[in-house]
Amino acid sequence: MPPLTRRETLAGAAVLTLAAGRAEAEAKEATGIVFGLDGAARAPLPNVLVSNGQEVVRTDAQGRYRLPMPGDGTVFVVKPPGYALPRDADNVVRHSYIHQPEGTPHEIGLRYRGVAPTGPLPTSIDFTLTKQDEPEDFDVLLFTDPQPETRHELDHVRDTAVARAMGIPAAFGLTTGDVLFDDLSLYGRSNAIVGRIGIPWYNLPGNHDLNMQAPDARYSRETWKRVFGAPSFAFQHGRALFVLLDNVVWLGPPVPVGGNTYEGRLGERNLALLRNLLAEVPADTLIVLATHIPLQTDATPSGPHNNTADREALLDILRGRKVLAICGHTHTTEHHYLAEGLHHHVLTAVSGSWWSGPDTRTGIPSADSRDGTPNGFHVLSVRGTDYTTRYIPAQGEPDGTMRIAFESQIRSGAPEVVRALRPMEALRPPIPQDALADSLVVVNVFDGGPKTAVTWRVGDGPAEPMVRTRRPDPFVTELFARYPDAKKSWVQAIPSSHVWTARLPADLPPGAHRITVEGSDEYGRPFRSATVLEITRGV
Repeated sequence: MPPLTRRETLAGAAVLTLAAGRAEAEAKEATGIVFGLDGAARAPLPNVLVSNGQEVVRTDAQGRYRLPMPGDGTVFVVKPPGYALPRDADNVVRHSYIHQPEGTPHEIGLRYRGVAPTGPLPTSIDFTLTKQDEPEDFDVLLFTDPQPETRHELDHVRDTAVARAMGIPAAFGLTTGDVLFDDLSLYGRSNAIVGRIGIPWYNLPGNHDLNMQAPDARYSRETWKRVFGAPSFAFQHGRALFVLLDNVVWLGPPVPVGGNTYEGRLGERNLALLRNLLAEVPADTLIVLATHIPLQTDATPSGPHNNTADREALLDILRGRKVLAICGHTHTTEHHYLAEGLHHHVLTAVSGSWWSGPDTRTGIPSADSRDGTPNGFHVLSVRGTDYTTRYIPAQGEPDGTMRIAFESQIRSGAPEVVRALRPMEALRPPIPQDALADSLVVVNVFDGGPKTAVTWRVGDGPAEPMVRTRRPDPFVTELFARYPDAKKSWVQAIPSSHVWTARLPADLPPGAHRITVEGSDEYGRPFRSATVLEITRGV
């Protein structure tokens, strides 16, 4: 953790301080004081939550706390409403103290540097928070899976999502994992780039943020802890409690061919942390729970590496609460409603299809996700204890809400057919009248879900409902077939959870017809788009 200067302290940044005295022998208990900084006045701050990653306590009237610390561990302060945590020069929030007396064991041979020896517990682990105005209505930038595999792909993160996000006002930002794609040496540059957005930024680790040389889960987050601090932590903002839980469990090398050596699991410590946090906040608090691996996903392939194994235990803890659970990992966009009051939103990946696709126009891959959503991110808007989210395309998709295509049986998506046609020629073509009965209008509502309603109409005709159909998006099916050398080897179109279809009427006359698609999204907000369908007299 980089040291903070006195100038930063006087400027109002929150400061983490360690008492100069060190215990002569290893202590079994962490203790310290939480201070509040209001202008030039610094005083102990009572009633603030502090945790060791499992137990949660409140500071007393003198701002002091005590927590069990029998061995290696972390201590983090839960930022209360109306206060700010410290940030480094790249706006990475500093929320925790890592206690690892011997540091990362050299003998395990990690490729990327881990935690330096911290020595015995300090006699006092103190946190200083800065007083700030904090409205109950605020916006949050939500990134997931920027996942640059190379320095060149980190350029793409910079020039798409980060550039777009810089124009969106928000109180803070949050990345739900896979900040990088295995090359952990890129953290410094990645943080510097994201930090230029200019707001506090919180980070949660993913499966590609692991130390993969670690023999098991115990030492799989050593580089993460050195760069970011505690992998699981929490903070309050307004009337919301944000809980970020690392649910990627490293099972150890070697990685089997075509397999995974990690699974989605919260584990007893994370579940206990959540349970103890909820016991300390009012019942009407909005809970924003962030994980990397989904609690549940529609994406394929399924299995323990794409779903959270102990989801039911989590749901029991959250029962009766108002919860938005956000995640990434699958590079799809999904909405699930797992229980009353629990909305699970799988966020669009910043990297889309892992930076796959043609780059003929901008030098940046098209990066359309395998379920058809253009790469991008989301904005969470919190209004008291209510919320909405909205999807933001990172590369200026002409229509940021949906894509309308036509699919005719006589123009199948076979690669040899696709490559003989211009892009989209088979998906927005003049359709012969005798092919209408075998043709569909296919609409991908990029951030759609079970509560999204979609209708379509021809000209001024009546609106007809469309049917939500789990199937691949024909656009990305064509894209990946057309540019097989421009994509990562594992990327392919998969069934999407947000595609709607309707069959074209067989009696439409030849000519040009306006097709209007409209509806309402997961929050009841209206959307609308249109395109032209041309019908010819037949072969």
